[in-house]
Parts: sequence; structure tokens; C-alpha cells
Amino acid sequence: MNLLQTIAAFVVALGALVIVHEYGHYIVARLCGVKVLRFSIGFGLPLWKKRLGRDQTEWVVAVVPLGGYVKMLDEREGEVAPQELGRAFNRQGVWRRFAIVIAGPLANFLFAILLYWLLFMHGVQEARPVVAMPQPDSPAASAGFEPGETIRAINGEPVTSWQEVRWRMLQFALERQQVKVEVINRNNQLNWRTLDLSTLDAEQLEGDTLALIGLKLYRPEISPVIGQIVSGSVAEQAGLQPGDRILSADGKPIVTWDALVELVRSHPGRELRLTYQRGGERGELALVPQAVLQNGSTVGRIGAAAKLDQQAMDKLVTVVRYGVASALAKAVEKTWDTSVFSLRMLGRMLIGQVSWKNLSGPVTIADYAGQSAQLGLVSYLSFLALISISLGVLNLLPIPLLDGGHLMYYTVEIFKGSPVSDRIMEIGQKLGLTLLLVLMAFAVYNDINRLISG
Repeated sequence: MNLLQTIAAFVVALGALVIVHEYGHYIVARLCGVKVLRFSIGFGLPLWKKRLGRDQTEWVVAVVPLGGYVKMLDEREGEVAPQELGRAFNRQGVWRRFAIVIAGPLANFLFAILLYWLLFMHGVQEARPVVAMPQPDSPAASAGFEPGETIRAINGEPVTSWQEVRWRMLQFALERQQVKVEVINRNNQLNWRTLDLSTLDAEQLEGDTLALIGLKLYRPEISPVIGQIVSGSVAEQAGLQPGDRILSADGKPIVTWDALVELVRSHPGRELRLTYQRGGERGELALVPQAVLQNGSTVGRIGAAAKLDQQAMDKLVTVVRYGVASALAKAVEKTWDTSVFSLRMLGRMLIGQVSWKNLSGPVTIADYAGQSAQLGLVSYLSFLALISISLGVLNLLPIPLLDGGHLMYYTVEIFKGSPVSDRIMEIGQKLGLTLLLVLMAFAVYNDINRLISG
């Protein structure tokens, strides 16, 4: 996916989530009788604006798409005509102001539930939870996992897909718990494996948790036949074509695709001579795998993918689908679990149990937006749901300048019986701005580090 498509996927995703969030504020403000002066998507110079409705609310699309806002009638921001004082935000009771502010994050959660509901009813194609040979000296190897075993339940909770296994294991890895896994082997024999995740440390959770545990998704043996080639890649420049069968590399016979991958990965920046078969003819060519940094190690990459046996792969795929009511319950459950997990991750970052490297900024989010869009509508909608939850959780944090900061002030006002003083709010705004800048600096640093490290 090129840069333009990635940017487009990011802008569409961010625009949709900002509209949902700000419309939550807008609709509840209107229901509470508050006059809305402006509904803006983005900040800075307006690219488009139009006045609509009885109140002539100004609808704006601005040049900087990183957020948005709803501007309401408020005496603290300008003079208000006497006949409209009752419609000013600051004149509303504390419970109405609380409802208007919390409506934004709640709209994000409801949007995520809606997306997951539609996806679960439509059906999501996912890999069956069949494990390959575990990594040596890993928790999975110590637990006795065998290749071809299908995971049926984790700590008594049934799982039907590899994605569910990944999600459950990530949660238990965060707690560093022992996990009891129910499996069934190729002979339909039921067994239990006990995983000890207490050895995993905070820094390791940044990567692929299942790989750290030693669990790998089972794949049938794949022939070394090229199915796809990335445009502009080393493979394309060397002259390889889809359908080519790799026979040998540097004189070593190549029988499986995994063998070719391992050889390419072990030759970053070093020449490889490949013998291939195209149709009924043989040929030879030389290429130099591109050196990329991956998980702290330099590996080779040529930009080619295998040709897959679709029938064999179909046996390893399942479609997760639910009825209307079950899909809604599953959507609510997934949104709740993801929200709670996000808060737990943030909490452990604050106390140093989880690395700050897990914090992502706009560059990483844009990259994920582009990748998910390339995979198809289902993946893109799943990405939107996840980011919508993240946006809702972030805005509920008790940080001044965020919705959660305002809710914190209103909560104090409810118990105190009077608003928080202007001085306290001023100090809070400065502290909140500083904290947000620090968080953004961490996120941008992580983005840059990921770009450099590949």
C-alpha cells in the first residue's frame, strides 16, 4: 500500500472517530437545551464551513485533522445575550454538564459496539487455534504442547480462533499467571497443558506475546513456489516472477518455503544465487536481500510471498459468526474487555511494570490504518472499533484538558456543593498540558524508533 493510500485510510478513520466523539457532545448538549455555536472537525484554518439549523450552528472542516471540538454558548468565552443565558453551558446544572462531557467518550464506546455487532453478525474469518511445534526452551515447550494440537479452552473459557487465543494470552501474560489450556490432538484425545507465564518481563510484552510464550500457528508445509511479489522489491528487481519454483539457493536444495525464508533472513546484505524453474525451463539469478532491523536483529528480506494451497489453508480457517442477540452481547463484552485491558496497560506503564514502548503515536496508527485497509473492509472496521475504544478510554482519563479532567472537576463539585475555583482549574490546565505533551513526546519517540528499527 503506497503512502497516499495509507494517509487516506488514516484520515478517513480519524475523521470518522472524531465525528462520532464530537457528535456525542453535540447531541446531548442539544437535548439539554444548550446552544451549540460550532461543530468543527479538525483545527486551524477552515477548509469548508456552513451554517445550518435554527441556531445557525457553524459546521466546519478544518485543515489539521488531528481532532475536533464542539463550541457551546458560554459566558466564560464571550458575552451572552440576556435572553439566551438559560442556554449557556456554564449556566447548566452540574449533572447536565457531566452528561454533555461524558457523552463524547460514550459515543466512541457505542460506535465500537455497533461495529463489533455488525462484524460478529456478518462473520469474521479467522485462523483455527492449531499450534505448530513450540519454540525450544519456551513456556509452551515446557508445558508439553505438540504440533497439530487444537486449543479448545483457556482457563475454562472456550476459544474458537487464533485471535481469541492471542487476546486471552496477552491478558494472562500481563498478570504473569499460570494458564491451564485444554487441547485436543489429531487423534481426538483430550489433554491439558499448564503454561507458566511468570518468567515474562515487562519489556517483552511489546512484541508478539504468543511468540514469546513459544506458541506458533500451525501451517501446512508450503512448497517454495512464489505467489506474489511486492512492487519495487529485491525479488522483482532480480527478475523473479509469480509461479517460479525455487530449486536451490547457493547450491543448497530448497524443499519448503520456510527453508527459503530462513535462508533469505540469514543473508541480509549478502548475495544469494537462486536456481529456479519457470514452466519447463530452469534459470539462475543473483539477488541481495534487503537488510532490515526486526526485534533487535538484522534480517534479510526480498519482498516475495508463497503460493498457497487454498484447499489446505481452508481447513485451517473458521468463520466466527453469531445471531443478532448473541452478536450484540459479544460486542459489548469485547468492548468492555478491551477498555479494561487498556486501562490496566496504562496503569502498569505508570508503575513501571509494562514498557512505555507500547505507547503508539499518529505515525504507528496511520501505518495500522493502511495495513488494515489493505486487508479488507472487515479488518479496517475492526481497526476502527479498536481505535474508537482507545479514544474513549484516553478521553476518560482524569487529566485536565481532556473530558476526564472536566468530569473530575464536576465530581468534586457534586460532593463539595460548589464549583472548583478558577485558580485550581488554571493550575490543572497547566499540569494537564504538560502531561499530554510528555505523553505525546513518548508516543512520537516510539513512532520514530519503530520506523528506524523496521
